[in-house]
Amino acid sequence: MQRTAVLNVVGLTRALLGEHTPNINRLAGRSTTIKPVTPAVTCAAQATYLTGKQPSEHGIVANGWYFRDQNEVWLWRQSNKLIQAPKIWDIARARDASFTCSNTFWWYAMATDADYTLTPRPLYLADGRKLPDCYTYPLELRETLTEKFGTFPLFHFWGPATSIKSSRWIADAAMHVETEHSPTLQLVYLPHLDYCLQKFGPDGDIGKDLQEIDELVGELIDFFTERDCQVILLSEYGIGPVNRPVHPNRILREAGKLSLKVDLGREYLDFHTCRAFAMSDHQIAHIYIQAPEDIDEIKALFSNTPGVAKVLAGAERAEYGLDHERAGELILLAEPDSWFTYYYWQDDARAPDYANQVEIHKKPGFDPCEMFLNPKLKLPKLRIVRKLLQKKLGFRYVLDVISTDPSQLKGSHGVWDGSDYTTPVLMSSNPDLLPGHQVHATDVCDLILQHIFTEPDTVNAPSLDTPDSEQETTDA
Repeated sequence: MQRTAVLNVVGLTRALLGEHTPNINRLAGRSTTIKPVTPAVTCAAQATYLTGKQPSEHGIVANGWYFRDQNEVWLWRQSNKLIQAPKIWDIARARDASFTCSNTFWWYAMATDADYTLTPRPLYLADGRKLPDCYTYPLELRETLTEKFGTFPLFHFWGPATSIKSSRWIADAAMHVETEHSPTLQLVYLPHLDYCLQKFGPDGDIGKDLQEIDELVGELIDFFTERDCQVILLSEYGIGPVNRPVHPNRILREAGKLSLKVDLGREYLDFHTCRAFAMSDHQIAHIYIQAPEDIDEIKALFSNTPGVAKVLAGAERAEYGLDHERAGELILLAEPDSWFTYYYWQDDARAPDYANQVEIHKKPGFDPCEMFLNPKLKLPKLRIVRKLLQKKLGFRYVLDVISTDPSQLKGSHGVWDGSDYTTPVLMSSNPDLLPGHQVHATDVCDLILQHIFTEPDTVNAPSLDTPDSEQETTDA
């Protein structure tokens, strides 16, 4: 077996390569691209890469869904048991029992059969506080990493303070795992570009961010190469420019399909008594409909909605690999310039209490506005300092500083439009193992396995010191 590291540089596309990415350019000479799965979002994409299956087979239909038996919408669950197909480590172990794998921050990393695993996991204390932390297996690995690199910087991983610090910590942890355990396969998640591309768009001022992730990737390439590991560099999706938020739940509300429970003057969705509601996730929205007789009416409603490219019903969902019991009765796909919010309130004074907070587990849909401070607040950073002081003194506090202005978002993903913006890359230090054509997301699992199980004398690996100019002229 040939030891392999897979670097998942989220959001990376050929459109972003250039003067700011000299280290990544070393691998870009003979690369290919990936036709992403639908939806092209984190959990669905990673599950497809690790199983070689569509969402209709592995069950991860988005970053979350309506759990019908629990009557709850939940995003960002963490149990690997939610993936309903064998993972790459199961397949590889069946070929060679000595195979080992480290899942370094790829999603669904808990309750897994991977040999080593790391994932973000804050501490939720009895007094209501949330403290940054992570989960690892073996359990004692967390203490080792914390002592060596400090507490995992959770608030730089998501929220308005996102920065290279979280990717830096993950990279350091990956190198530690390699040094101490030398797994056959290590899966490394580097999310930094995801943040700036959504905030500013792919044409925005992201040069510094590209340089930061390129320097980190260069360090990892050199590190793993020196330890005789092959390096695969890929991304899950590309992020395209957007300027039109669409509000499916507000549309359903106006059509009389929502049911709202009012608590302390604030409105909350009551899922079971809604005739229909939307679970929005970037550029896809699952519409869950209680009464089958409403399906045609609601399909017609969204078919005439600006920003909605397609409305999938019944067997139409199978064309996109989304015919699964977890999926909505209807699935909306956005136009390239559009994305879907979870918003359902019409008066900000009646918005749910979590609307202005980073609350990824309470919101009934993905909220990219959690990366922005509320522009209506005066001196928002001073407000944050005051709130954190309350926290330190042991007082209850609510960190309600997050924006609900969707016009701030400049980039989104979820639906592939064939453009360079939305097409993820696939690179390898052994490019002879890559086909000379675009691959489908379902092919990635097998390509990683080929890297692991192909004998080295059958591969002509290029030098990673090839000048950038030469590499660019050999672009496949």
